[in-house]
Amino acid sequence: MQQGGGSETEVTWEDQQNINKFGRLNNRFHELEDEIKVAKETNDNLEDASNELILTDEEVVRFQIGEVFAHVPKDEVESRIEQMKEVTSQKLEKLEEEKESVLGQMAELKKILYAKFNDSINLEED
Repeated sequence: MQQGGGSETEVTWEDQQNINKFGRLNNRFHELEDEIKVAKETNDNLEDASNELILTDEEVVRFQIGEVFAHVPKDEVESRIEQMKEVTSQKLEKLEEEKESVLGQMAELKKILYAKFNDSINLEED
């Protein structure tokens, strides 16, 4: 493997496995970023819905279940929204933890691969 004046370094099977693993982790990292973004938006929407519910003076409100709106007592809607916020927050925490784990693994692989290939390999995103 020769690139841009770098020295020729043999790529072993293990090196190729590390490169492939880095690629998979990088893909998962981007998937996690997208999932985190969606979870944050969902959390914000639930917070907005909760705030709007506080402002309403109706005892029965329309609540979307799937693709249908149902008339549900305000107290039940409040409890459902709180449950949904808890679930979303927990999901967000798990996604953030997984993202940190993936970043750690990627950093370790970068050290290993850059130590062997120096400038002959580019693991940075443009």
